[in-house]
Amino acid sequence: MTKIILLAIFTVAVLLTGTIAAPMGLIGSADALKSKGTSSSVINSKKVCGDRLCSEPQKEVKSEVKKKEEVKSEKKTESAEKAKEVPKKDAKAETMEKAKQEAQLKVPKTVNGIITSVQDPGQGHENHQLAIILPPSENTYRGFITYTASENVQLVALHGPLKKGMDKGQAIWSTDGKTKFGLTFVDRETSSGVWQFSGNAIALHTKNTEPFTVSYSVTYTEHSTSGERVVKGTMTSKQDPGVGHETHQLAVLLGPNEKSYAGHLTYDASEPVQIVTLLGPMSKAQLMGLPYWTPDGETYYALILVPSKAAGSTMFSGNALALHTMNSEPFTVSYSIVLTK
Repeated sequence: MTKIILLAIFTVAVLLTGTIAAPMGLIGSADALKSKGTSSSVINSKKVCGDRLCSEPQKEVKSEVKKKEEVKSEKKTESAEKAKEVPKKDAKAETMEKAKQEAQLKVPKTVNGIITSVQDPGQGHENHQLAIILPPSENTYRGFITYTASENVQLVALHGPLKKGMDKGQAIWSTDGKTKFGLTFVDRETSSGVWQFSGNAIALHTKNTEPFTVSYSVTYTEHSTSGERVVKGTMTSKQDPGVGHETHQLAVLLGPNEKSYAGHLTYDASEPVQIVTLLGPMSKAQLMGLPYWTPDGETYYALILVPSKAAGSTMFSGNALALHTMNSEPFTVSYSIVLTK
């Protein structure tokens, strides 16, 4: 009887163990199936999705191309901001300032003084004496000087600096052989006088080794190279296109114009030249037998031809201005013109 009871208890225990084990196996299988479909799990009642909590926003993985584009965009933004910071130039203000400076240059200045000459620093002039009245400048001087010296002096005006290759036979002045100026050299063989000039430097000079003294008064205006009133340069003459002048040479400084020119010319040429002024145009009948110049036998100009030396300084007015020789070989001239009209 006792054996029967123990057997019954054992049987019931086995049955109960199987009943409990079956659900536990089902739960494990379910969890295994669930883990295949998602990476989320539960830690302290919070869901975890991979390397973050599911409640946190997903981190963006940027590609290298995207990073470069963002860097480029940032640089453009920086450049744009910097551009905003740079103040824009006021074109009107710049124009007014330039006009103001031009006006100040054109205000006449007068300088009086007594000066003793020094050794001429120009190459080839080491045994000469020079008294600089107006030093070399980018601006062109226009004016007149009244002077009295302790001996006869020569008048000097410089033109330039000359562009490379433009020194072709005319007188040149240079301190280093690189920066060169055309040299107008006027010898009146007197110790005093009045001289009207235009050029980039003005001085008095002798070919002696002993210094000289000069008292002077100079009145002048300055004109910038960009100004419409200044014409300067170096040119080589060409065959004269005038009828009857085919064997002559002509350097046209101011071409024919219906409106007349007026001003001052200072020049130096590679040989003696004649100063030509044309008046017109006019009909041949109006000339009444006076000298004329015509390029085509139809348009006529009255011709004023003034013999001169290889260098000089003069006032002029007319409808054209040129330098001329009756030779067939070209000449070279450096010049400065300041127009008053």
